[in-house]
Amino acid sequence: MANPTFSESIQINATPEVLYDMITDLSNMGKWSPICKASWWKEGDGLRVGAWFVGRNETDYDSWETECLVDIADPGKEFSFLVEGDLIRWGYRFNKIDSGTELTEYWEFLEPGLNYFRETYGDQAQWLIDRRTTEAIEGISDTLIAIKASAEA
Repeated sequence: MANPTFSESIQINATPEVLYDMITDLSNMGKWSPICKASWWKEGDGLRVGAWFVGRNETDYDSWETECLVDIADPGKEFSFLVEGDLIRWGYRFNKIDSGTELTEYWEFLEPGLNYFRETYGDQAQWLIDRRTTEAIEGISDTLIAIKASAEA
């Protein structure tokens, strides 16, 4: 069975560079995401490949913090990070179009993440994997709409 993955795109009337700067300003994600309520750079770190940041997440059944590793930081083109260094990939691609930018948010449950959930949560693992997958799919749409509203305000 393939790893759960999802992506969605939206057209936004803003340049790729403006959107990249908005998204990589970690203080913004808590305004847009239905689950990630806050994020911040680890002490002494900032936007660059290899940098770490913390994200605080909340759902109706749990709250938790994760450390995330930036693996792509290409201004105006792509930004990507790995939850706990290898469990889940989140990212954004910025494609210039005539009316501004086609912004794509993507997500993938990586094999080490699936293994981690199975080893850590036992009988509840598949329920959590399915729930996190559903939340990612629903959250991406909500987040993209919120980014668009913020960028075009």
